[in-house]
Amino acid sequence: MAHIADHQMDSAMQQCITNCLDCHSSCTQMVSHCLGMGGEHAAPQHIGLLLDCAQSCQQSADFMLRMSQFHGRVCGVCADICDACAQDCARLANGDQMMLDCVAACRRCAASCREMASMA
Repeated sequence: MAHIADHQMDSAMQQCITNCLDCHSSCTQMVSHCLGMGGEHAAPQHIGLLLDCAQSCQQSADFMLRMSQFHGRVCGVCADICDACAQDCARLANGDQMMLDCVAACRRCAASCREMASMA
């Protein structure tokens, strides 16, 4: 039974790594997109949140890839940041598909990181 649980953990962790890397990419691309749109989209607080989210996702992926004993705690913080980023992007999206895609990526990452935090 322990072998099955280990395999499920590996699968869940691999999915979380993928979600983190996707979210990192989406938030990094969103910075240029939002700066180009200007106004509230280019506000320092929003850009900072996008950058925090991207960096947090990259860090979480790195911790999981090297099987750090601290990956659960890092993933927990990442989930909180992804939730905040998703909420802020949803507030500003106004139908913009790239922003809506970023919201979805942040929500997927938050959910899988929360799962990793609870398994650690």
